[in-house]
Amino acid sequence: MKFEQWPGLLVTGTDTGIGKTWVSALIVEELRKTGTAAVGLKPVLSGARDDAERLWEANGGSLDLDVVNPRWYRTPVAPLVASRIEGNPLELGLMVEQIHKVRDAHDFTLVEGVGGWEVPMGEDFGFPEFAKELGFPVLVVAANWLGTLNHTLLTVKAIQASGLECVGVVLNHLEAERDVAATTNRMMLEELCPVAIVGEVLTDADWIDWVV
Repeated sequence: MKFEQWPGLLVTGTDTGIGKTWVSALIVEELRKTGTAAVGLKPVLSGARDDAERLWEANGGSLDLDVVNPRWYRTPVAPLVASRIEGNPLELGLMVEQIHKVRDAHDFTLVEGVGGWEVPMGEDFGFPEFAKELGFPVLVVAANWLGTLNHTLLTVKAIQASGLECVGVVLNHLEAERDVAATTNRMMLEELCPVAIVGEVLTDADWIDWVV
């Protein structure tokens, strides 16, 4: 993938816990190795801060952790629920302003989302509204297992229905043992999905096998 063609990229997933952070960090590290001033951000995080710390490492420590992850809720639930429990609700304009400030200072800024596409974030907006306000093209990470076809097609079509560009899907192999679903998902997605499968990450691999 020629990520340099965009100043930024938004990474979303078909669910939570399917490898968005792993894929995001690999993209940032790959670009930085080529000399591109690339950074990854996790604007909102609920639960343990491991994902933000992984992106901070991928950035080579070039940004403070609180810049990588300005809003950290300790409660592991959707941001809207966490903000109601802990206080400090999200403000859409402030979130986008902070991201654009980082983008303006770098060649490439990757933004990792939270959960899946329809996660509620603030009192008056969800992830789709955040994505539209941000304006970055979107990459989908999908775990390669049973249920992937439905989750991936729903996610990609929802992104496109929002009027945003979905640049493709990365299949992440979380389980080394592959059942029939895992061995046929890519073939079926290539047939049914309106965007390309642009890469795969094999189990525990520290690189992305790019197709395009």
